Amino acid sequence: MDNKKGSKPIVKLIVFLAVCAAAVGIGTATGLFESVGSAFSGINFNAATLVRLVIMIALVLAAENLILFIFSLIKTENHRRQTLLSIFGSALKYVAAIVIICWGLTILGADVGTVVAGMGIVALIIGFGAESLIADMVTGIFMIFENQYNVGDFVEVGGFRGKVSSIGIRTTCLEDAGGNVKIVNNSAMTNILNRSDHSSRAVSTIAIPYETDLEALEEKLPAMMDGIFERHADILLSPPVYLGVDALADSSVNLKFVAEVEDKNIFGAARMLNRELFLCFRKAGVEVPFPQLDVHRK
Repeated sequence: MDNKKGSKPIVKLIVFLAVCAAAVGIGTATGLFESVGSAFSGINFNAATLVRLVIMIALVLAAENLILFIFSLIKTENHRRQTLLSIFGSALKYVAAIVIICWGLTILGADVGTVVAGMGIVALIIGFGAESLIADMVTGIFMIFENQYNVGDFVEVGGFRGKVSSIGIRTTCLEDAGGNVKIVNNSAMTNILNRSDHSSRAVSTIAIPYETDLEALEEKLPAMMDGIFERHADILLSPPVYLGVDALADSSVNLKFVAEVEDKNIFGAARMLNRELFLCFRKAGVEVPFPQLDVHRK
């Protein structure tokens, strides 16, 4: 299996070299390189041209940063709009680079139209060597149109769970609860689990001793759940729900509780629920048991 993986880059290299060789042969036979050379024959590089190039680059970069600054002033809670702003910002950088190259060639005196037409076959060669780049860009475009996820959504991809902090032409950035940022190529964003479409459930399992009067405790649970919801209405979407006895463990009876929350609060809500239930049970005279071992001697 490893040998097959190792042979893939070699095969790609051979194919790429073959395409390059074929392109050079076809270009020489059809006079391609002569036409490209003639397009650059009018280039006149001097101090005045250099100054114009510097001014042009500064102007384009200033316009790019001005537009990006205007985008940054647009504050919106709508995830779809945030996504479009992120995409436009990413695309603007590519547009600025293309404008600088084309405008720069014009300032130098090159025939941009001839260069672009003559470099078509070169673009084809690059396409073979940059298939992953093209796949990332195409996948990104489809994801935007299909609205699979947006900036601000909480998604899970390949076991990594985080918030979509930005979406670019090629990559998507995910940030987890610990502030770790994972950059994923758009083409690798497959089997996505978008947790922002529905509420999530924070789960808590609390152990009680076997000698506890379970029926009496269960009568007190509704009031406990309402109290927890009132104290933490900013996190919980509804009062926690008692599901019942989850397991009869070696030293305890385990009770299971769940609470509806937004996905961004799922871990914090679970910790809060553990604490609140522990305190409520202690006030009710129910202590969480520790592991015990009974030894019977005949």
